[in-house]
Amino acid sequence: MVSLSVYFESPFWVGVLEIAEDGELRATRFVLGSEPTDPELYEFLMRHGVALLERAQAAPAVPMGERGERRVGPKRAAKLAARAAARVTRRGTAAQEALRLELESTKSQASANRRERERALAEHRREVARRKRIERRRDR
Repeated sequence: MVSLSVYFESPFWVGVLEIAEDGELRATRFVLGSEPTDPELYEFLMRHGVALLERAQAAPAVPMGERGERRVGPKRAAKLAARAAARVTRRGTAAQEALRLELESTKSQASANRRERERALAEHRREVARRKRIERRRDR
């Protein structure tokens, strides 16, 4: 099984290619530089994937021990994959980014308007209650 992990290691993004077979793990690390998008990562792997696999195969093998390949049920695997996909923030096109920013700004404006309406309504209710109190006192 081959897996690729990309993570941020200040100040660069780093990739780790792991090969697990026969209870042993081999890995190689490579520096990507700035945060890669999915298409950039795909292109990088298309260009350098074979060399990375050869580097990983040449690396010394480490026994995986008890933490190695553990059987995961299909429902659990789907749940883990959904969580991993939700954590990944993908960069889109400029138009998608503009739409996202517009949506966020309209959401914040709508919530500000809602808060203002709620404050005004609460003030109105307090005023009505105050007037009723005053009228009751006058009627006595």
